Amino acid sequence: MNFSSFLKLIEIQTKVASIIPFLFGSLYVYYRYHVFSIKNAVIMFISMIIFDMTTTMINNYMDYKQAIKKEGYGYEIHNPIVGDQLAPKQIKRLIIFMLCLSGCFGLLLVSQTNAFVLFLGIICFIIGIGYSFGPLPISRTPFGEIFSGITMGLILTFISMYIHIYDQEFIRFHHESTHIELFMNVSQLLVLVIVSIPLIMGISNIMLANNICDMDDDLINQRYTLPICIGKERALLLFFALYIFGYFSIIFGVMIGVLPFVSLVTLVTLKPVLHHIKQFVDAPSKQHTFSLSVKIFILINVVYLSSILIAIII
Repeated sequence: MNFSSFLKLIEIQTKVASIIPFLFGSLYVYYRYHVFSIKNAVIMFISMIIFDMTTTMINNYMDYKQAIKKEGYGYEIHNPIVGDQLAPKQIKRLIIFMLCLSGCFGLLLVSQTNAFVLFLGIICFIIGIGYSFGPLPISRTPFGEIFSGITMGLILTFISMYIHIYDQEFIRFHHESTHIELFMNVSQLLVLVIVSIPLIMGISNIMLANNICDMDDDLINQRYTLPICIGKERALLLFFALYIFGYFSIIFGVMIGVLPFVSLVTLVTLKPVLHHIKQFVDAPSKQHTFSLSVKIFILINVVYLSSILIAIII
């Protein structure tokens, strides 16, 4: 396997779906709480990016193993195991190695923080593996968009904040013998949910766009995704609505004071975003227009997190 094939296998272009929430959480925690641990941020980033790469590899491997339809763009070209003629056994060994490596950095992060980070990490690990693996992978159900959006848009953003403020009264996690006690500052958690909505919506829409493009192949491969359950027209309407909801959440966040006024600059992305949405809705295609969902996510959220950086500077 050469480096080019490896980048295809991990779908390097989709790693923005984890990097941007990490960056946003890191900036927002400094903006709101004025604390930041470089050491914890570096450890988390390494663990996170390795795990994200690994889950994508698992997804491509399982798509290869479970495919019923073995022709067409989705199988022959998009999946690098077939397109680049990669050895499945080599990929299995690489998956195991990278899972262990990610886990080691995760445990190192736990040693620098507390057991609640371990708890959240286990949740992400279970969802990440269960997304493509097991008797009923999440990716083969109508819940893929929900799980990917919540896990990467909310939980990942939360962890990237919490590792800097774990020693404050944000959340207290106490375990003794067979008892576990968890105390949460609900108002602060609601703030996190509100500011994470644009990330949640964007990540969910990357998955939704992927499933819309794959509807024909998914029916043959017995993947009963959300677009198959609700129909193509409703799925495309949902694709549009989630982005609009993300914009409204930014306006609401500014109104209640949890986002800086400068975050409204994100609204300038609305015009190009609507143009890209129309392009996708008019001709959903894995080969030609799916990448627009990634471009929209980057466009909205790079401006969004840049607004937090501007607020920190000024």
